[in-house]
Amino acid sequence: MIDLYFWPTPNGYKISIMLEEIGMPYHVVPVNIGKGDQFKPEFLKISPNNRMPAIVDSQGPQGEPLAIFESGAILLYLAEQSGKFLPHDQRGKYKAIQWLMWQMGGLGPMLGQAHHFRRYAPEKLEYAINRYTNEAKRLYNVLDRAVSEAPYLAGEYSIADMAAFPWIIPHNWQGQELEDFPNLKRWFEAIRARPAVERGLAVLKEELRPAGPPDKQAWEILFGKQQYEKR
Repeated sequence: MIDLYFWPTPNGYKISIMLEEIGMPYHVVPVNIGKGDQFKPEFLKISPNNRMPAIVDSQGPQGEPLAIFESGAILLYLAEQSGKFLPHDQRGKYKAIQWLMWQMGGLGPMLGQAHHFRRYAPEKLEYAINRYTNEAKRLYNVLDRAVSEAPYLAGEYSIADMAAFPWIIPHNWQGQELEDFPNLKRWFEAIRARPAVERGLAVLKEELRPAGPPDKQAWEILFGKQQYEKR
């Protein structure tokens, strides 16, 4: 059984989608990042970087429990455990892994900055808004070109697509319109239509944050000094 430490965010959805795709039983442990659950000592033992998602596989290697943090590492682990959604040939495998690393190192962080400066920053800084909106557009173009050559990032549907897809859901937060990227739009809609993806996006749906910015207390937890305290 997998314990999934989760909150409904793009990074969280990567793992709920993967678990639904492979049909592996899992138990959701909510980590309410707006209330500071990510700073609790028991969670820091599993995820020392105070970020979700994380998992604990009660039947890990040699039958011993295994805790894993970082969504990319979790996706790789689940792909290896299940034998699914990571190509078995070396060429295909590393094509999927390179796009997974692209998402982890570029797409997610840059779109996250677009979210912050466009929606959450207390001051509307034109330079920052333009910087990250334009970078989002550049990354969308990279993705659009990649899926113009094949149905999915690694040719076949893989963990690379599961990693990138949730970050495109809030495209309006990033100042982007899917109609401007026809290949990306086709890719996005194909993934969105998958039943397992629909189930993965439904996890803790009732806990979704409201459309507007977080309240003052949640903002302080997410972006204020509590985030930087030594633990």
